[in-house]
Amino acid sequence: MPEVRIIAKNFMDMVASMPAMKLDKLYENGFICEAILRSLPPLAKKYIIQMLQIDVPVAAKLLEEWVLPDGVSKHRVAIDRLVQLRVFLEAVDRKNEKTYKVNPTYQRSLQKLLVQGGTLPRESMPSNITVRLPTLENLEAYALEQWECFLLQLISPTQVDKPLNISSSLMKVFQRRLLSHRDKELPKLTESGFQFLLMDTNAQLWYIIREYISNSEERGVDAAELISFMLELSFHVIGEAYSINTLTDFQRSIINDLADLGLVKLQQGRKGSWFIPTKLATNLSMSLSDSSARKQGFVVVETNFRVYAYSTSKLHCEILRLFSRVEYQLPNLIVGAITKESLYNAFENGITADQIVTFLQQNAHPRVADRIPSVPENVTDQIRLWEADLNRVEMTDAYYYDEFPSRDVFEGACDCAREWNGLLWEDSKKMHMVVKTEVHPYVRDYLRRQK
Repeated sequence: MPEVRIIAKNFMDMVASMPAMKLDKLYENGFICEAILRSLPPLAKKYIIQMLQIDVPVAAKLLEEWVLPDGVSKHRVAIDRLVQLRVFLEAVDRKNEKTYKVNPTYQRSLQKLLVQGGTLPRESMPSNITVRLPTLENLEAYALEQWECFLLQLISPTQVDKPLNISSSLMKVFQRRLLSHRDKELPKLTESGFQFLLMDTNAQLWYIIREYISNSEERGVDAAELISFMLELSFHVIGEAYSINTLTDFQRSIINDLADLGLVKLQQGRKGSWFIPTKLATNLSMSLSDSSARKQGFVVVETNFRVYAYSTSKLHCEILRLFSRVEYQLPNLIVGAITKESLYNAFENGITADQIVTFLQQNAHPRVADRIPSVPENVTDQIRLWEADLNRVEMTDAYYYDEFPSRDVFEGACDCAREWNGLLWEDSKKMHMVVKTEVHPYVRDYLRRQK
């Protein structure tokens, strides 16, 4: 789904948008530096490792010699990303030539981490103090249950048996782009809300964390400190117990919210209390492509458009209602049908045929997951045909670019737009391109740097 990649990048965009002083303060933590390194494109990672022991500025022309001719556009995207994150500091030498140097704070922290190894600010608690810690299987089940409960409370509070302790003000922050509120009417899912529910768990997590951080200032919370704690948390060991007493007052206030989201599990014993990171927490320092391991599916779709979902989850039932007609529900089975009317309703709410097909494929039951295709072709073709009936003409807000100074700049701009999944059209002969409106600022910033 196209939204996923943009969400993942936006998390690091928040890091890049921070003031230079706060960013340098953030880079004093070696684990933050490693998390940044993990998020970068492969070529950018290569540049950091190559320049890590170089203390003097390196000419931009010299860096360009490190790549083959067909990699020039990827080189520009990599450099642009490093400059945005202040990992590379850009300057001009006496000859008026552009140079790059690794941010000294980032450089020292990463050097120390690689040479000496990192030490987290807290050690796991001994087993004689913590008793009856959950197994990894139980911990994963807990995280999934908490996350599903959160999502259900987010979109359909009346369906939740045990509501979470998330404050109403914080829940409104999460809901503001996913639900529309009108006077004397129940909240309704927006187009973004429908698309959000069809994303995989890791993509949903990135979205919620992004909203949580972007609104931190309104709650009187320092965004830099919040990002630092969350990325630091991602390097803890899954299933190990860490004392609550090792946290600052600020971190203690955050840990309760993270427990509600399923990122950590809180426990209390006779001699103290502790938190246990789950897999969701460790995924925070990884890219979506690294962290999106395939989960066991639950959906079987037949050639007659019947849908069988082997699940006890109320959330799964609510998701299936988005694009199918649920006919009846047994304790561990949901039975429904994909109809023209149910799909038209989904399309009108902003869900696309590709999103529905992708959801069915990604959540295919193990008995059909290995089939090719896992969802019958007549079903996927018909879903797309019904969408085509409604969307004969599609309107997309966009920006048109022409008059590029050189082919290298044109190709670099195209690659920048592709990197953000926003390139709609290009004419390589005439050097013209069209990009999505939301990607325009990134392409514009890239072009400004080429002057």
